[in-house]
Amino acid sequence: MGSENKKKKQQKPGSMARQARWPLMALAIGVFVVLLYPNLVVQRHHYRAGDIADRSIKAPQDFFIEDQAATEASRRQAVEQTLTVYDHDPRISHQVAESVSRAFAEMRKIEEDFGHPAAGTGSTAVEEPVSPESIDQKRNNEWWAKKEAFEAAMGISVSDGAFKILISQSFSKVIPERITKILNEIHANGVVSNKEILLKESERGIIIRNVVTQTEKPVSALRQYYGPDQAKTMVRIVAEPLVEDLNYNLVNLIVDFSQQLVQPNITLNRHETENRKAQALASVKPVMYQIKAGEMLVREGERITPDHLIKLNAIDRQTENTHMASAGLGAALILAVFIAVVYTLFFNHSRHKPLDTNKNATFLCLALIMVFGIAKMSDIFSAVAASQIPFTISSSSIAFAAPAAAGSMLVCIFLGFEVALPFALVSAVGVAILLGNRIEFFVFFLISSAMGAFWVQHCRERKTFFTAGARLGLINIVLATSASIFSSDYAGWKLLTDWAMAFSGGIASAIVTVGVAPLLEMSFHYTTDITLLELANLDRPILRRLMLEAPGTYHHSVIVGSLVEAAAADIGANPLLAKVCGYYHDIGKVKKPLYFIENQRNGKNKHDKLAPSMSSLILIAHVKDGIEIARKNKLGQVIVDTIQQHHGTSLIVYFYDKARQMKGQEAVKADDYRYPGPKPQTREAGLVMLADVVEAASRTLENPTPARIQGLVQNLVNKIFSDGQLDDCELTLKDLHSIAKSFNKILTGIHHHRIEYGETARKEGSRGKHGNPDRQSTEKSSDKDQRSSSRSPGHLKRLGLP
Repeated sequence: MGSENKKKKQQKPGSMARQARWPLMALAIGVFVVLLYPNLVVQRHHYRAGDIADRSIKAPQDFFIEDQAATEASRRQAVEQTLTVYDHDPRISHQVAESVSRAFAEMRKIEEDFGHPAAGTGSTAVEEPVSPESIDQKRNNEWWAKKEAFEAAMGISVSDGAFKILISQSFSKVIPERITKILNEIHANGVVSNKEILLKESERGIIIRNVVTQTEKPVSALRQYYGPDQAKTMVRIVAEPLVEDLNYNLVNLIVDFSQQLVQPNITLNRHETENRKAQALASVKPVMYQIKAGEMLVREGERITPDHLIKLNAIDRQTENTHMASAGLGAALILAVFIAVVYTLFFNHSRHKPLDTNKNATFLCLALIMVFGIAKMSDIFSAVAASQIPFTISSSSIAFAAPAAAGSMLVCIFLGFEVALPFALVSAVGVAILLGNRIEFFVFFLISSAMGAFWVQHCRERKTFFTAGARLGLINIVLATSASIFSSDYAGWKLLTDWAMAFSGGIASAIVTVGVAPLLEMSFHYTTDITLLELANLDRPILRRLMLEAPGTYHHSVIVGSLVEAAAADIGANPLLAKVCGYYHDIGKVKKPLYFIENQRNGKNKHDKLAPSMSSLILIAHVKDGIEIARKNKLGQVIVDTIQQHHGTSLIVYFYDKARQMKGQEAVKADDYRYPGPKPQTREAGLVMLADVVEAASRTLENPTPARIQGLVQNLVNKIFSDGQLDDCELTLKDLHSIAKSFNKILTGIHHHRIEYGETARKEGSRGKHGNPDRQSTEKSSDKDQRSSSRSPGHLKRLGLP
């Protein structure tokens, strides 16, 4: 059960990636359909007034066209027929009458209070005498107070003479009654605030709306209403029969008060008028006329007029509405089926399965969207340039300049040529559809993208991009010429523009690739060959530190790098990536170098004083330390993954056996002495695991003959394979056989016997007893060297010894 759960956990990321690739594919197809949306109709007509029709156009179906002139006339008529609304407020006359009556009543009451002083209080006290000046002042103040109170109640200004007349008349009830009659008659006729504006509506009339009853009536006789000045004039005329029994002064007072109190009771309601005009405008339906199917809209060679444009634009709109859903669905299905077929043919039964990881699937989706976006921008730019550039450049010429090959070049850099080729096929199909379903564009962009990817697949220098761009530009010229001849459009000027645009398209693809590659490398944590070349420099700080602080590990890492580089070339893996991973796989040992046997001196082993469990923890820790150092030095995720995986889940056999001898077999758990893993996930990581074990073990051979080295390599590779450490890295038995052969060749070269030099070699050679001088024992030859060197005068003794 434990092993099954472990397998499920290991398979979970892959299953999640397989589930994620369908939404990503749907996203790419959705973007494609959105970009294709303007071109989903059968044929778009990009004519302007004055252009010459290049072909005859007939109506594909019955459709209606709006008569914009008639519709606009109907709208103007509807607006003109909407009458202006005026509000009539009948309450104003009543309100004025009430305020006048109330003001006179209050003043009469005040007069009565002042004319009848309060009765005595019964006090016998003698009042102080009051001077005449104080009495006059008091009366004057009372008079002004009454006047202000009256003006406030009336809401008008009152002259001193008029107020004296009112006092003399004791604010007679006759005065407000006559004022009310005059105002009622004036307001009954109607008073407007601005008669000049009102008279502008004389021809059509207006709507009078009673604000109290909310009833309306149309009125055409507008001159009957009084304006403000006319109302004041009419006050004197209306007042003559009503005040003929009064004296002259009182008549003037009543007329003056009435003129001040008259107010407009008919006002313009602009808001309601505008609302009614808007409603009338919205209620007007477009005036349409029918075009029958097959009706000739414009003939070939005919000059395009505004009427032609109306009909052609109507065809585009109505055809788009009719066919948009079906055409969009059809285009989406075509691309989806094509992607599925390409995936099945190229990746389903291959070791290269880029869609099995979310990172790769997302990258491919974005690359495809980028290519579609470039094609769409090229299509838009060609339409704009055709109308704005003074000299003629056809849309097909501008399409050749689209740097669509940059998508395949980027895919090749990050995922390899095996993935870039089918990507070029899919992207070429989408681009051809976006550019008008033209077969010549499909061939052009397919070959251009494939060759661009081919020329950057071994890119290890920046200039390779521009070399590939120049080559791509030249082959684009050949492809553009073929496309022009295929479409029978190869006039002299047209062919020159095709060549210029095609060559610039190759250069632009290289520029886009150079500019976008570093961004994608940082975003998706990819590592290119250019970056690997920088990391392969042995003068990098971390490798120099490893050389100085852990020289044995450094030497071991360099040899591992050489082993995996040669083996990777034999099995078709990435030799540069494998070599760099070999250089950095043990950088974690730099933190505690003396706890690893290759760095120990004088036979002192620090593990002799430690418990086996502690020793195993120290060994396991170098993986974690290596990951931290790699991330700190920004070595890239692929290097980090190799450091984490290069021991897999293998057992630290020496300390495990030592612990079992000390504590007993049942008291020790094997899992406590295993590296945490995971197992190698790539072929390069698997190579590093094999080379790490083989190189370390080869140092223990006393007499490393080719046969012994071959047996050692075969035994160790079989052991690692049997332990299941290579289950996830896609190394086949054929690959393992090639790897073992490569390791044998290099290790035999490293451990070959060397001849002796100097006096010792000459003396031993003269004896001739042992034949081959390479067979002399190391200890014997070194003793002779010391004796011979001691006899040499001026020789530096004990050179290099502690």
